[in-house]
Amino acid sequence: MSIAAPEHRTEQPEARHVRGEPPTAQHIRTEQPTAQHIRAEPPKAQHIRRRELAAFLRSRRERITPEQVGLVRGPRRRTPGLRREEVAQLSAVGVTWYTWIEQARAAHVSAQVLDAVARALLMDPTERAHLFALAGTADPRTDPECPVVSTSARKVVERLAPYPASLQNARYDVLAANRPFAQVFGDPAELPPAERNCLWLLTTSERWKRDFLDRDEMLRDLIAKYRVAMAEHVAEPAWKERLEGLLAVSGEFRELWERHEVAPMSPHVKRYLHPVVGLIRLEHRNMWLAPQQPAHRVVAYLPADEESEERLERLAELADG
Repeated sequence: MSIAAPEHRTEQPEARHVRGEPPTAQHIRTEQPTAQHIRAEPPKAQHIRRRELAAFLRSRRERITPEQVGLVRGPRRRTPGLRREEVAQLSAVGVTWYTWIEQARAAHVSAQVLDAVARALLMDPTERAHLFALAGTADPRTDPECPVVSTSARKVVERLAPYPASLQNARYDVLAANRPFAQVFGDPAELPPAERNCLWLLTTSERWKRDFLDRDEMLRDLIAKYRVAMAEHVAEPAWKERLEGLLAVSGEFRELWERHEVAPMSPHVKRYLHPVVGLIRLEHRNMWLAPQQPAHRVVAYLPADEESEERLERLAELADG
């Protein structure tokens, strides 16, 4: 039995609520678009996104059999997969509201509804990530990230020797590093996993504070870049945890964070005073690896002059010797 779409002028969509519980005004408000979503895209782009979301949900619904979710098929079933009413029942979402989502009429779908629907439709991690991306909503799940580094990405980092290089995510976590990186900046593998982060090290590491000659300027710049990156991930636990940890351990970080400065990703030269070979001037370059989720980038530190090049080569010779 199909559900007729409600009239725009006479009905409000049903928000997520427990089965049998009527939607309250509070429930309905949770489904309204936020300022962040309103400013994100023009109306035409939002409409295209809603249509893609609707088509994706229909395709996932039609591939799930009633038996997979513990329902009885019945002799008169004609709908491939599940009915809309069944998805609504399984996810504890109002039937009318779920219908609106599949008709591309829902202006904004909350993270709670998306989570419930993803579970009802037995979505795997890739499908779930695609669902939240289409909805333009951050996934609030608390599952820890698994920083899997591909063999090809590791090879790219290693092949950049004698230049220091690392593989990082958007939060500046160091996921892999080559030997020159370890020689110049310290070996990330010797640190606890929670401390393998450039922003954390620049804030708390005595070695980084001492040997980066432009450390104060670098910290201010990196915090501004982190704020820009975090704007797309404000609801994600890993981002919030990193920020809360930095705010807790460093008054300097708190003061800079409260300035609300923002800065773009751009190449620049860093001066590093190495205890063995002396001053090294390195140009910071980012190379994003795509398509990949979460986004990773190779960060290479290229010598900015001949003296720096010679000193990196000397470090490589010392390591080989």
